[in-house]
Amino acid sequence: MRAYWVWLLLHIIVWPFAMVYFNQHIEQLTVRLFGVALYFVIFFIMPLVERKSNVVVVLMSVHAAIATLTLFPEANGAFNPYLILVLSLLIGSGFYHLSLKLGMIIGVIGVVGLVVAVLYSNLLPLSQFFIAIYMSFLFAALVLYKKTKDRTEDIDARYDALLSEYRKLKRQLVSEEEIARQEERILIGHEIHDSVGHKLTALIMQLEGFRLKASEQEREQVKSLKELANSSLEETRNAVKSLKSRETGGLPGILRLIRKLEMESFIRIHFSVKHGAFTVLLTGEQSFVIYRSVQEALTNIMKHSNAREAAVMFEAPGGTIFRFEISNPIADNRKYQEGFGISSMRERLEKFGGNLEVFKTEEQFIVRGFLKIADTGDKDDTDTTG
Repeated sequence: MRAYWVWLLLHIIVWPFAMVYFNQHIEQLTVRLFGVALYFVIFFIMPLVERKSNVVVVLMSVHAAIATLTLFPEANGAFNPYLILVLSLLIGSGFYHLSLKLGMIIGVIGVVGLVVAVLYSNLLPLSQFFIAIYMSFLFAALVLYKKTKDRTEDIDARYDALLSEYRKLKRQLVSEEEIARQEERILIGHEIHDSVGHKLTALIMQLEGFRLKASEQEREQVKSLKELANSSLEETRNAVKSLKSRETGGLPGILRLIRKLEMESFIRIHFSVKHGAFTVLLTGEQSFVIYRSVQEALTNIMKHSNAREAAVMFEAPGGTIFRFEISNPIADNRKYQEGFGISSMRERLEKFGGNLEVFKTEEQFIVRGFLKIADTGDKDDTDTTG
């Protein structure tokens, strides 16, 4: 937009000098002033059609014709030198805003107008020769400028594309590493909890049964072994809790992951958090399931919808369930068919006592799901041990 005001300023500076050069009364300049007004009307219309190259070429061609007629030599053949400046600005503007080919068209039209004006003037051959030299140098300079500008813009575009791809890959690498670490911690925690913890609990129960049958002399040794097993079970629980305490759980962790997804997919996501969703305690696995569900819904939007925006809502009514909803506007009535991704989301949620609902309205496609907020299982272990 700043370039437009620069070009306007240059025209405003040149045209008053061009009109004063005629040294005529206002009554004699009526037709020429009308041409100036029409020239600037078209100039103000130009930004409205700047994306339509063909229309811009037509308007600039009309510009050149109006400038030539407005500053055409007088009846006595007096040539107005400011016509050269006005046409030079027009040709330069054409090369600046249009492609090289279209800029050449504007240049040829401007040169034709200048040649006609020169032929109807009383300029000496030497002056005409200097004008021809000037226009030749102007053309050569503008062509060189345009080629350099196109090459620079191409290099800048390639650099921006590479930089964007580098940043995207870097964010993706960090995100994948974080998710991989989280999955690994979850698997290790479950393995310790399900394998070592349960075996130690079974060992303690068997030792207790053996103690009841053992003689008085052996009971002390069995009691010592049971205390050792209890100590090992307690250390195992502490190790599992330590792994879980390092997980990126809860809604803040989900929001961070989704924000990274938003930057990578260029989708505008509108968040709304209701009914204490920020304060609810989610395990790392629950957070991961919710994140994967939202990710799958946003991926479906990118694949099957022209919309590049979505609304994501989280809520935890009563602190007993965690509910989420992803909706996006739709513009067609294509029949929806559930795929593998949606069914996988439903299976993951069902493991936590939840469910998934997918449906369409006339204006939106909605994915809605929930899971139950439950303890990690430490309470059950304690009851069993006791």
